[in-house]
Amino acid sequence: MRLNRFDPNSIRVRSEGGGGGFPGGGGGKLGCGSLIIVVIAALVFGVDPGQMLGTLEDVQQQMPSQPAQPRAGSNDAETVCTQNAYALEACNALSSLDATWKPIFQQAGARFEQPELHFYTAQVRSGCGAAQSAMGPFYCPADEGIYIDTSFYDQLERQLGAKGDFARYYVIAHEYGHHVQKMTGIEAQVRRAQSANPARANALQVRMELQADCYAGVWAGRNRDRIEPGDMEEGLTAASAIGDDTLLRNAGQSVNPEKFTHGTSAQRMEWLKRGLESGNEDSCDTFGSS
Repeated sequence: MRLNRFDPNSIRVRSEGGGGGFPGGGGGKLGCGSLIIVVIAALVFGVDPGQMLGTLEDVQQQMPSQPAQPRAGSNDAETVCTQNAYALEACNALSSLDATWKPIFQQAGARFEQPELHFYTAQVRSGCGAAQSAMGPFYCPADEGIYIDTSFYDQLERQLGAKGDFARYYVIAHEYGHHVQKMTGIEAQVRRAQSANPARANALQVRMELQADCYAGVWAGRNRDRIEPGDMEEGLTAASAIGDDTLLRNAGQSVNPEKFTHGTSAQRMEWLKRGLESGNEDSCDTFGSS
């Protein structure tokens, strides 16, 4: 996908100094938008995915969000975005995402604020608490930040077979989709519904993740003049590789729909494709679909 180079004066980015640490006694709460469930840890680090899934679910439900704290590091966009090729790609995508979504909000008469893209290594403390790179990229609604350790992209290619720049753009666009949900109030509505009906918490989470996939497709669809041959295939391959059923199966675990948090490979491909083909956010009503 041919994206323009980012404008350092128009995006919000930060490189975290030292990666932050974990508070004594345990980790913090991830935001609503981890791109992949922690089963990736089983594939890369040999961790029991069933145990990690249960732990993450408990943490997400019990730990309150923490206010964002001042961090060491750099927020000079030119420096942060040129630290490596992956960072440059991510900043170019962030700039394009801002330019795509801002007018959509303006046309609707809705408030729009840019998210901040955070690069870190190994572990980080976000406004939602502490996280580590094994959990994958995530969005924190408390500080409206997208967090990524760019080494994830190597794992995406080597461990999951999702190659190409569009697969990497899909990662950022999905997390940006969660920012759209925060800005529209969908994220807050889902959290209230999950609290009111814990039995449906996972099912609601799946619908929110699939909507973020669709929003990623909407961004690409609205920039289809920049799409190159093979891009759609790269995106769909990535969506398929990180479906809950595929990750669990590849980790040697039983496929239990009650544990799903992001949707099956088929569902993720379907909603990404729907957004891409329509280029219309109104096509992304995963909550109203059967």
